[in-house]
Amino acid sequence: MPSGPNKRSNMSLVIPFAVLALVFGVLIWGKYKTSRTVEPTPPLQQPAGKYTAVLFFVEEGTRLAREGREMAPCSGTEACVKAVLEELFYGPVGELDEALPENAALRGVRIDGDTAVIDLDRAFSEEIVSGSSAEMMAVYSIVNTVCINFPSIAKVKLNVEGNEQAVLQHLDLSDPLTPDFSLELNPASPPADPAVAPPSDVQRGTK
Repeated sequence: MPSGPNKRSNMSLVIPFAVLALVFGVLIWGKYKTSRTVEPTPPLQQPAGKYTAVLFFVEEGTRLAREGREMAPCSGTEACVKAVLEELFYGPVGELDEALPENAALRGVRIDGDTAVIDLDRAFSEEIVSGSSAEMMAVYSIVNTVCINFPSIAKVKLNVEGNEQAVLQHLDLSDPLTPDFSLELNPASPPADPAVAPPSDVQRGTK
């Protein structure tokens, strides 16, 4: 009995099934390969313009010491000075001690030539620890912090509630003050060699 037509019929049925099996095999393999492929984690983008400021706090109650603080980008000298001083008023995050009265607050910052005019609230003068050493630590923690981070500022004038003739028990604040880095145990040569690099004018902005 001739079998040629049956064989051709069988082959016509097998070929489509083989093609379908091949297609499904390719699809399944593709899904398996995709599921086994780990997408690379994109690198974290660091915010541009961050810098490290130098803050002065108290060590062992008798001298100033430096603490670095990472700062967010800012624009304009007044805004940047204010941001740095707010960190100073916030207090240390390491082992150093607070230099300023706990309830003291910053009221305003104004730049006048090479002088930063800093207005403090009444708590600064009323709650400051009694004694000339404590007053020196508090006052120069502000003055040194401003001048070392902003080389264009040579002096700091401290006012209390807008009073330009403020006087503490032992210190007269009526005149602008220049920084005194000898209050550190091992003073560096500021501002050329601070404990950490101050931001450049480009990073912090100028006014």
